[in-house]
Amino acid sequence: MELKPFIMDHPLIQHKISLLRDKNTGSKEFRELVSEIAMLMCYEATRDLPLKEVEIETPVAVARTKVITGRKLAFVPILRAGLGMVDGVLKLVPAAKVGHIGLYRDPKTLEPVEYYCKLPSDIEEREVIVLDPMLATGGSAVDAIKLIKARGAVNIKFMCIIAAPEGLKALSTAHPDVQIYCASLDEHLNDHGYIVPGLGDAGDRIFGTK
Repeated sequence: MELKPFIMDHPLIQHKISLLRDKNTGSKEFRELVSEIAMLMCYEATRDLPLKEVEIETPVAVARTKVITGRKLAFVPILRAGLGMVDGVLKLVPAAKVGHIGLYRDPKTLEPVEYYCKLPSDIEEREVIVLDPMLATGGSAVDAIKLIKARGAVNIKFMCIIAAPEGLKALSTAHPDVQIYCASLDEHLNDHGYIVPGLGDAGDRIFGTK
């Protein structure tokens, strides 16, 4: 069964995306915004983590309360723009492991090319959240998740800040079992594969490159 994409409409997220889109926002502020948005999105993406009841002794009495149990987390940013989301999510889940997948888009074919893949050795035991600020054609996300599944992971989510309808459709079709979280669904892709209105090249804006 294909999972319906989760589009986040929280006012704080929408406000920060507006600042993110502004062409006058510099790299330092852009990086901070990407990290903050990722942290806010991670709050929602981890809503279904299982809990167990424990007893905690407070200064006043014994309390029966809850802690996360069972699933261990792994975050896997797609290089290089996905790196901008890592600090934000690790602030919420500092014990999570981090893998890395390197893919770049061939400027002529727009197809993803793999150049690096390093994942936690126990990836098959973890809930995996793949990170990439932009879901444009969907090619990189589809291939990254394919690599992760090939290494045994079965519980996978994908988190992006801005998505194009084309990328959303491509990822949902290729991996209908993967829950997609995005903060804005934009209009379309242009002839160069950029999301419209989008925010330009996320990697260039995060790292100050052209």
